Amino acid sequence: MSTLRNPILPGFYPDPSVCAVDGHYYLVTSTFEFFPGVPVFHSTDFVHWEQIGHCLTRPEQLELAGVRASQGIYASTIRYHDGLFYMITTLVQDPPYWGNVNFYVTAADPAGPWSDPVVIEGAQGIDPTIFFDDDGTAYYLGNLRPYPDRPSSARHIWIQKLDIAAGRLLDEPHVLLTDGAVHNAHTPEGPHIYHINGWYYLLIAEGGTSHDHAISIFRSRELFGPYECNPRNPICTHRTMRRPAAIHSVGHSDLVRLANGQWWAVMLASRPDGGDYRILGRETFAVPVCWEDEWPVYSPETGRVEFSYPAPDLPPMKLVPEAACDHFDALEPGLAWNHLRTPEGQYWSLTERPGYLRLYGKKNTVCEQGNPAMLLRRQQHMCADGRTVLEAELPEGTQAGMIAWMNENYHLRAELARRDGTLILSAVRRFAGADEELASVVLPEGTGKVRLLLEAEYQFYNLYYGTDPDRYKVLRLHCDGSHLCREAAGGFTGTYLGLYCQGEGAHCDFDYFEYKGKE
Repeated sequence: MSTLRNPILPGFYPDPSVCAVDGHYYLVTSTFEFFPGVPVFHSTDFVHWEQIGHCLTRPEQLELAGVRASQGIYASTIRYHDGLFYMITTLVQDPPYWGNVNFYVTAADPAGPWSDPVVIEGAQGIDPTIFFDDDGTAYYLGNLRPYPDRPSSARHIWIQKLDIAAGRLLDEPHVLLTDGAVHNAHTPEGPHIYHINGWYYLLIAEGGTSHDHAISIFRSRELFGPYECNPRNPICTHRTMRRPAAIHSVGHSDLVRLANGQWWAVMLASRPDGGDYRILGRETFAVPVCWEDEWPVYSPETGRVEFSYPAPDLPPMKLVPEAACDHFDALEPGLAWNHLRTPEGQYWSLTERPGYLRLYGKKNTVCEQGNPAMLLRRQQHMCADGRTVLEAELPEGTQAGMIAWMNENYHLRAELARRDGTLILSAVRRFAGADEELASVVLPEGTGKVRLLLEAEYQFYNLYYGTDPDRYKVLRLHCDGSHLCREAAGGFTGTYLGLYCQGEGAHCDFDYFEYKGKE
């Protein structure tokens, strides 16, 4: 018997949503300030997932200029109806969420291309869903903050008829919930509706996205309610467990019926690594679901999200593992790579020097809000190695190197720089917007290729370098990386590893980037 292992998407893949189409399963997650937006994954066995594209790949679809860390694209929902896939989401641009843009894009093929956005004027709040009732009528479902004087406390779950062709709200909005399962529950959000066996089920997240996160469900015979609360709510949570529990912060779920009739749910959760740190961010997990008394029961054998389950009874999917090393021999960066915000200008090339990634330094640095010359990929294991070889043309005052990234105020850099005519390699820890140089070495003038190795060991990082092909030297051991998490840096994202070049007139060629998880 095969096994489903959690998380099914390790690393920063929060707020999952899933839909089923003719024995194929498609899953999306949120991406906040990173570009392209909203990755799309495909599976036929619900165990192995392959990224097939992104929903938001063009600047005209997604403009992130001015968006601060952990704003941008929030929870997304994917649905299929009448030959089209719909991905609906929120672009968050200010903290109280009054300036949100709720929109959807469509595609006949979930691998893309996806359409330009259809903006839903008047749609308040975050976490939208499109619900298609049995007669094909479309409805917009989301959450809103009804009281301007209490933006952090009160939220409502609401629904309104939607003209799906025009993206226009029709008739009047209906408030379905003013609380969660608990009176005055914290942040009821992430709503989804399903019509199953004559019942409308309203699934929500509540309790915030940290240790008190939870999943609750309600039902009604009528779409607009009233909705009764499941007496077992919350139907899935780890809030009753210790903070360092191996899996915590369970919430924000979506239900799906598989081709064999089995029910499963996806949700976000986190794995603390060596303490109350979530360096990998919020990840995507899956659990089996059964039904009792016409209510869903998550992970019915234990009531908890486990690290493994017997796999769904589906034909196994043959998946070619992603290559550990990117030799930069394609014409465009692979699907694993992200930019910080929407790219401004062409600061990268895979053709200028074939077989290399060339980054052209920009005035905007990695320590400023904006769009620096940087490419990032998710750290997906608590213990992992990132390796590269770089050759840099660095005028005075410019830099290039490898980075472990949370945001512009919290990160760790192995940085090659030109200072007073001298080539210096430094280990730099950035905490709360201030740089601390942990170690540095002077490299001989005329140094060509520099090999860099960043080794993650839970909340610590070891940095090595080499100027010959035979061995590495220590740059700095046991760099404290505990700031690369929400608990220190705030926000909703996770750690990335990446490559960067900064300063006008500089450019850097990276021969490859190799990522290997060691768990």
